[in-house]
Amino acid sequence: MTPERHPEPTPPVLTVADGCATIRLNRPQHMNRLHRDDLLVLRGHIDALAADATVRVLVVTGSGRMFCSGYHLGDLGDATSDADAARRDPDLFEQTVDALEALPMPTIARLNGSVYGGATDLALACDFRVGIAGMELRMVAARLGLHYYPNGLRRYVSRLGLQAAKRLFLLAEGAPADELLRIGFLDHCAPDEAALDRCVQAIMAALAGNAPLAVRGMKASLNAIGRGEFDLPAMRAREAACATSDDLREGLAAFAQKRAPVFRGR
Repeated sequence: MTPERHPEPTPPVLTVADGCATIRLNRPQHMNRLHRDDLLVLRGHIDALAADATVRVLVVTGSGRMFCSGYHLGDLGDATSDADAARRDPDLFEQTVDALEALPMPTIARLNGSVYGGATDLALACDFRVGIAGMELRMVAARLGLHYYPNGLRRYVSRLGLQAAKRLFLLAEGAPADELLRIGFLDHCAPDEAALDRCVQAIMAALAGNAPLAVRGMKASLNAIGRGEFDLPAMRAREAACATSDDLREGLAAFAQKRAPVFRGR
């Protein structure tokens, strides 16, 4: 039997092509766990994407059979320089996930396998989540004695509801894919990897084909409402920017002419 081969482990890898970006977690031998250095690289990728108006959509995924097992717990408990750095910067994970949530373009978590610990919040920070049959979610903070960071709790409650968040955090039991669909953690669940890719590609195509100003503006407004922040002037400003945009004129012309629109994001 030929042993399974994995790509050389690296920090998260960013690729961009034709207005679509992918961030791939790339430590498959260790279930794509995230070390402090990985978070610093991931944050750099996110900051670069935030400044790139040409990117229409981002996909976050993992190498191998698991999406991500969360933060490397050894960095919290070992007497190493990385562990010391992690203790000096305890909010790095939270800040990185917050930055992912705040990206202007829509984001998709391509969950190629199970998702544990902090990686569950990494997926929740994305706008859409597509999973694969056989995956599970497990939030183990209570079994480790950890109180989860505040913005992660907010995301759980605002996206999944209070009772679902309590079950996942306080019971610390694994939730299979069908339950994740039921509570809204997953938007779709694919039977195999080929179907997973088809589903992700279909969502990417739909997002990339819509007007970028409208998509980005409504994403920002919807996320603010989800946080309980109803900033009417900011929403009116986004509404007005779309109302006077070239994209709206193109969309109306394409609709009248029964053709596909060509949006420029302006």
